[in-house]
Amino acid sequence: MSPDRYKFQMAIFDFQSARQHAAVQEILAYVTGKSSHLLSYDDVAEKLKLHARTERGIQYIPLNAIVGSVGRYTDFTRTFLPRNTVDQQRWANVKAVFMGSGPGLPPIEVYKVGEVYFVVDGNHRVSIARQEGLPSIEAHVIELKTNITLTPDLQPDDLIIKAEYVEFLDTTRIHEARPNVDLSLTTCCQYEKLIDQIRVCQYLIQENQKQDASLQDSAVTWYDTMYIPLAETIRDRGLLHWFPGRTITDLYLWISENRAALEKEYGWEIQSDIAATDLILERSVKSGPGSWRKSHTATRYTDHLFMDILVPLSGEEESWDSLDQAIVIAQREGANIHGLHIVDAKELVESPDALDFQAQFNKKCAAVGVNGKLVVESGEITKKICECATMTDLIVLKMSHPPMGGLSSLRSPFHAIIANSSRPLLCVPAKATQFHRALLA
Repeated sequence: MSPDRYKFQMAIFDFQSARQHAAVQEILAYVTGKSSHLLSYDDVAEKLKLHARTERGIQYIPLNAIVGSVGRYTDFTRTFLPRNTVDQQRWANVKAVFMGSGPGLPPIEVYKVGEVYFVVDGNHRVSIARQEGLPSIEAHVIELKTNITLTPDLQPDDLIIKAEYVEFLDTTRIHEARPNVDLSLTTCCQYEKLIDQIRVCQYLIQENQKQDASLQDSAVTWYDTMYIPLAETIRDRGLLHWFPGRTITDLYLWISENRAALEKEYGWEIQSDIAATDLILERSVKSGPGSWRKSHTATRYTDHLFMDILVPLSGEEESWDSLDQAIVIAQREGANIHGLHIVDAKELVESPDALDFQAQFNKKCAAVGVNGKLVVESGEITKKICECATMTDLIVLKMSHPPMGGLSSLRSPFHAIIANSSRPLLCVPAKATQFHRALLA
């Protein structure tokens, strides 16, 4: 047998082996739910509205960054294993040339989009180079500009999200005003929610300034005043650690929705960073007294220490002392007061007594110019206080009868609140007092 014939027979054997690996790869893809198919360049170009092309010349490109093909995306798997037996002759001929000592194979031709490549000509050469374990291949590169990020782990379903991102950028032009913007999402049908927020921002600008505001200008205001502060909170607190595979914008939307749900449930206006803290606490194994310190950002320390104060009230006359003390702090800090009155049963939440108590609370706060609101809840007192505390910075609580020690102290609701609350607790044993220094234990 001639050397050339031997090389061709070996290439045939390699092709059959590669076909078997392709079959296994497709079975694994079915089990894992991760596509093993190459991406269609035409599909990508249509969805991402690719137009402008730039010649990049001959260069070596990483083989694992080639994710699709212009015309033969159904003929190979994502790792360029051959899927069709009709390719055997062509594949073996190219492999024989690859193994030969004569002139080498010419560079392939590719389109570059973001950080990935699509083969225009040279699919078999890529297939063989990948099976040989080569890290790169020589290619003639033509780059197509896009404003979004494409990476080698791109899946077919991701194209829907990328297309939505392109539409979002075209609508808002935010990438022109803020060139380094990254508003990537990992789930589809979410960009419309960002557009809704921008439209609300547009409405507020027009109402406050009594003049028209374009959606593009409103997008910049939304990005600077609403998105960036919460995004920095997410980044500073390391919140992405709890949500691998998600982006800051994913969490921004989730926290925004979480905040809306909490406000609806409790009837309080809740700051976005408090909602972010609530997510952290929800994900933590245990949310103990140390979590308040960990959750506060530097800006909150330098501006105001206590922006939201929780005041549980029993309904007895002496419990008003805790509200009076909270008012002293709120006036100094410019804080909001969140009153909490807990009743024994759900049917008592809207009883005449509960509504009258709520009205008294709101009237007392309004009389001194403090933003305060009381909600009435039913349930176990200690548990409710600790739950609501996660959305505030400080608990101010009337303590008429302090625990005296011993076993009775362990059974005291005050002991349970101190042990389980994620926020500092200020106990008020008597009437409210003015004070200028506080020691936080």
